[in-house]
Amino acid sequence: MDTATAITTRRSIKHFDPEHRMTRAEIEQLLTLTCHSPTSFNIQHWRFVVVDDVELRRQMRKVAWNQAQITDSSVLVVLCADVHAWDKQPERYWQHVAEPVRQFMVPAIGQHYRGQEQLQRDEAFRSCGIAAQTLMLAAKEMGYDTCPIAGFNVAAVADLIHLPNNHLVTLIIAVGKPLQPPWPAGSRLPLEQCVFYNRFPDSLP
Repeated sequence: MDTATAITTRRSIKHFDPEHRMTRAEIEQLLTLTCHSPTSFNIQHWRFVVVDDVELRRQMRKVAWNQAQITDSSVLVVLCADVHAWDKQPERYWQHVAEPVRQFMVPAIGQHYRGQEQLQRDEAFRSCGIAAQTLMLAAKEMGYDTCPIAGFNVAAVADLIHLPNNHLVTLIIAVGKPLQPPWPAGSRLPLEQCVFYNRFPDSLP
């Protein structure tokens, strides 16, 4: 499937086939592709928790508005972020590049993030947002559908997955085979309402 088709045909699926499961090889392929997503300074904040424990999924559904895709999807991925990834052996992010590049990039990481707590948090969310879209498009190319889920009790999910300190839960993505067609697509805003060149206009549409 070409990228344009994946983008235009991706839909959020609410009802998945509960009998279908992805193989471990498929899950690893999906997450390997996802890990090619870009991150600032290549620090790769994301941490993916693949929830395949049936009882744990039931507990998560209880704190996620009872959404069926939590338990019925083929695989459930909780996208988390390590907010302090920038300060954890930053040399590992640039270990396979030429020495002049490494000598520039590794110190620059600390210079950019140290003392900037809001930036650290914002960057972690940005990275996971990009990774989420990569995951959904990769799943579509692999023949699977997805549903990004933000409607859940963040603190409760964090507790259920034993979220470490200095980590954030950003999003949950359900992946699987649809049991029924998605709801009709919502309307997309015309470009003139969301695309501007150089500056915002004096009055917004």
